[in-house]
Amino acid sequence: MKSFYCIAASILLTFVMIAQGMAATPPMNLVIGVQGPLISSPGWENYSAINVISGSSLLPVTSTTTVLYIGFTGGTFADINNMVLYTTKRAGGKITAVTPVKLGGIANPSINLTDKAVCPTQPVSAVNPCVVRLDPIALSLSPLSDYYFVTYFTNDTNNYSLGVAAPQLSMKTSLNGSYLTGDYSRLTVGKSVPWGSSGGYPYSLMFVMTN
Repeated sequence: MKSFYCIAASILLTFVMIAQGMAATPPMNLVIGVQGPLISSPGWENYSAINVISGSSLLPVTSTTTVLYIGFTGGTFADINNMVLYTTKRAGGKITAVTPVKLGGIANPSINLTDKAVCPTQPVSAVNPCVVRLDPIALSLSPLSDYYFVTYFTNDTNNYSLGVAAPQLSMKTSLNGSYLTGDYSRLTVGKSVPWGSSGGYPYSLMFVMTN
C-alpha cells in the first residue's frame, strides 16, 4: 500500500511540474503588435471598433489558441456590449465563421479602468495605458484567412468619455483598423465583413498572442 502511495505521489508531482511548465511558457506574438508611443482615441459610445488581423501578416508561430489584448487610455468604465471575431477567406469580403470573444466568460463586460487590480498604473493615459487580456480563443489562426475583431461599445455616458489606445501613425504594426457608428458585432456567416472609411491603424487592439 505504501508503494502505491509513493507511485501516486510521484505521478501527481509529475503532473504538477508539467502544469507549472505550461503556465510558465511565455506568450508569443502571432503578429507584430502595437509598439512605441500611443495616442488616445476618445468618444466610443455607440461605435464599433473594427480591427483586422491579416493572414499575410502572421508570424511563423503555431498555436492552438489565440489571445487578444486591448488597451485603454482614458475614462472610468469601458462598457462593452459585444465582442466577436469574424473569419474570411484571405482578401475575401464574406464572413465564413463567427467566433465569440469574451472577458471573464462574458462577451459584454464592463471594465473598471480605475481599479488598480485591472489597471495597476493610475491614472490611465496614453503614456500609461491599461492593457486587458481577453479570454483565450480556441482558434489557430491561418495564413489562408483574414480575421476581423469587432468590439461594439454601448451607447452610454461612460463610453462618451472613454479613450482607447491607438498607435502613432509613424509606428510599425501589422494590425489595421477602422470604426463605424452602430453595432456591427452581430453579423452572420455569409454577410459582408464591416469596414469603415477611417482605416489606418487599430483601435483598442494592441496584441495578438499565443496565450
